Amino acid sequence: MNMRRSKTLELLRAGKVVFSGKCNTADPRVVEIAAMTGLPCIWVDTEHTPNDYCATEKQIMAAKIYDTDILVRVPRGSYSDYIRPLELDASGIMVPHIMSVEDAQNVIRMTRFHPIGRRPVDGGNADAKYCNVPTHEYTRQANEQRFIVLQIEDPEAMEQIEEIAALPGFDMLFFGPGDYSHAIGHPGQLDHPLVQEGFRKVAECAKRHGKFAGTVGSMENAAERVAMGYQFLNLGSDARGLGAYFGAMAEFYRNFSK
Repeated sequence: MNMRRSKTLELLRAGKVVFSGKCNTADPRVVEIAAMTGLPCIWVDTEHTPNDYCATEKQIMAAKIYDTDILVRVPRGSYSDYIRPLELDASGIMVPHIMSVEDAQNVIRMTRFHPIGRRPVDGGNADAKYCNVPTHEYTRQANEQRFIVLQIEDPEAMEQIEEIAALPGFDMLFFGPGDYSHAIGHPGQLDHPLVQEGFRKVAECAKRHGKFAGTVGSMENAAERVAMGYQFLNLGSDARGLGAYFGAMAEFYRNFSK
């Protein structure tokens, strides 16, 4: 018996661009609605939300019904914080605020099995099909079919981006322009020349060292991001979508009631 494959990795390795949508809410029905549309990957967040592991587990299950990947952005913490979403059968994790080469090396060590790292082994969870994937196959397949994303969103990491990108054992550099703009003193100014330089630098370094480049964008600027070298783009979120939808309703109500 084999682990579930990652659709995201399959597409990226075939040279395709992957789009995702982000879910801040904890409701698995939101993930199910997103997954049934045909999106290959959904990003759920545990860094900035109060979502617990039970909520994440249900979201992963909802996505798997439609053969959709879940990428979990984890909070910074111990190895347990990083590997639990993987054991719940998330297809990938994103570790935010990588600050240095040493920091990146430590994340890789905690999240990859031998011979790449020293991730603790427990095959009794959903990813190893509850002990039905033999241990030697589980560790090999997990290294091949689960993706590790290092998020670059600080100038300290940007100073070492070449060395970070060159590290073996992870799959994607993900540029976070929001926090990066804040960290350099221009919060929210994504068109600032230094933020645009960050976009270019991450994409170029990723390509140079055989890694995928990811970032956030929109349907309006997706082509521009892809032209810069990004293969993975998150195009929006449930929070923004719901706000726009109910905002339109409220505007209709105000006009209707005049």
